[in-house]
Amino acid sequence: MALFVMKFGGSSVGDVERMQRVAKRIVEKKLDGHQCVVVVSAMGDTTDDLIDKAKLLNSSPPAREMDMLLTTGEQISVSLLSMAVHQLGHEAVSYTGWQAGFLTDQTHSKARIVDIDPARVKKSLDNGQIVIVAGFQGASDTGEITTLGRGGSDTTAVALAAAIEADVCEIYTDVDGIYSTDPRIVRCARKLNEISYDEMLELAHLGAAVLHPRAVEYAKHNKVCLVVRSSFNHNEGTTVKEEAVMEQGVVVSGIAYDKNVAKISIMGVPDEPGVLATVFGKLADASIDVDIIVQSGVQDGTADFSFTTALDDRERALQVIESFRQQVPYHHVSSEVGLIKISIVGAGMVSHPGVAAKMFDVISKLGISIKMVSTSEIKVSCVISNHQLTDVVGALHTAYGLDTVEDVFVGGPQDRR
Repeated sequence: MALFVMKFGGSSVGDVERMQRVAKRIVEKKLDGHQCVVVVSAMGDTTDDLIDKAKLLNSSPPAREMDMLLTTGEQISVSLLSMAVHQLGHEAVSYTGWQAGFLTDQTHSKARIVDIDPARVKKSLDNGQIVIVAGFQGASDTGEITTLGRGGSDTTAVALAAAIEADVCEIYTDVDGIYSTDPRIVRCARKLNEISYDEMLELAHLGAAVLHPRAVEYAKHNKVCLVVRSSFNHNEGTTVKEEAVMEQGVVVSGIAYDKNVAKISIMGVPDEPGVLATVFGKLADASIDVDIIVQSGVQDGTADFSFTTALDDRERALQVIESFRQQVPYHHVSSEVGLIKISIVGAGMVSHPGVAAKMFDVISKLGISIKMVSTSEIKVSCVISNHQLTDVVGALHTAYGLDTVEDVFVGGPQDRR
């Protein structure tokens, strides 16, 4: 007998028929002799619908009230799924995040897990029950309901698996596993049998939508065996683990892209110690994440530099830059949109020279200019114009030997929450 945590995203429980299918899947696991803890997201478009309703009433609703509102979506899911399991003749119990023992900090909409007391979950398992937990939520030490932000249900599942020492944490979604790239872009993308935590973490940070970075970080830190698989079939999924077996001759494991990119350039900044610390410190104080940073040469005592940030943060970043112009004088600032960050990831890149050069060559042969570059031991990222996304991803996928013989993809958009 093994202890499984099974997480089902919103598309997997999007309607009554799918809810019944998930209930049967859970019961099958139970009948095989295993203990089951299930983490569930809100049904289908429930969260988006709730957000739309809130904004009809208040264009800038208070974060506390949004958390109070949005957590109801998961509560609907867990109660209905529990009813579906009971209908199949098995005992189940549903819990909210705080009933399951999730203690978070006090940051509404982007709370971090501080601690988990799984005593109630363990007691229910000991009583032979299937435990169904609402993802994406917890409560602070002041008793306030909080949500974990984007990818919160994945994080709930992995964190709970670590707390109860589950044998496996299965993330069920609407595709068969993790692919070498987005199979909606490249039809011959291959499903990976396994991938390392580090590779998956890079892919998640770089735009791959199958797992949220926080969930992968939690799995890596706590050595949680993570499996991504489809909720619509019984095919073998992809295992995320400490070290994955590298396929012979394959150096790059995956290709990710991120459309949520804006480039901001500040021209004529004084070339003085502490200037960059001030600039990026101000952006950090405004909770604006900065990604790639490139500084050009110094001329006449001033320098130009550019950086990327999320497209959604572009306007705020420009406002912050304008606010410190008296403190850090500069000639002018500009921004650019219509960009993508495309990245190759692979643990084998460490010991194989020329991987980046091949990427640059493939992109240049398509007549595309590279605007910015960032590297690490296992990834290379390039910022380019987004109008040839499909061509670039497909060409890189072929160049690094990732194509399958035939189209294998069946499914829809991967489930983030």
